[in-house]
Amino acid sequence: MTKELSPDRLDIKAFAQAGGHLSGHDSLLKYKRLAEEAKGLHPDLMVDWVVDGEIRTVAGLGSQVWLHLKVHATVPMQCQRCLGPVDVPLDIDRDFRFVADEATAEALDDECEEDLLVLSREFNLRQLIEDELLLELPVVPRHDECPSPVAMQSTDEDFEEANTQKTNPFAALAGLRKDEGPKH
Repeated sequence: MTKELSPDRLDIKAFAQAGGHLSGHDSLLKYKRLAEEAKGLHPDLMVDWVVDGEIRTVAGLGSQVWLHLKVHATVPMQCQRCLGPVDVPLDIDRDFRFVADEATAEALDDECEEDLLVLSREFNLRQLIEDELLLELPVVPRHDECPSPVAMQSTDEDFEEANTQKTNPFAALAGLRKDEGPKH
């Protein structure tokens, strides 16, 4: 392709017709929502991505616009076991087929294994990359093996001690009952 391609405003059909290829090595900070998940840990980490466009002809369906996206990133998060920082590697290798409009995408979504997106002349590739990375984040990030031992207890000594020190509020009632005795 002769003209400069921008991942922020990509003419998908023209890119695919030209058999386009783009790649990037972006700072994690370019992806605002992803950077928020990282909570300011390691802002120097990078997101590496490659995208290829192509036109695939399917018998009976004609020409279709496709993108193949590969992304690798490491996102720093907080381990939910030891509460220390953990770098979570994310890898995406996915195909996307483009259709004319949202209604077509909704109608075909249940029938297709591939992800369907709406064809655009100003497609934001970085937004797609960020969306895909956010979907890959673990719900409960943690180390395979935490760097420092994690104290695992089923009881809390302070809690047990506080329970033994409490007097039973009904003990006074039991004493009243003994004092009453039968009256004549």
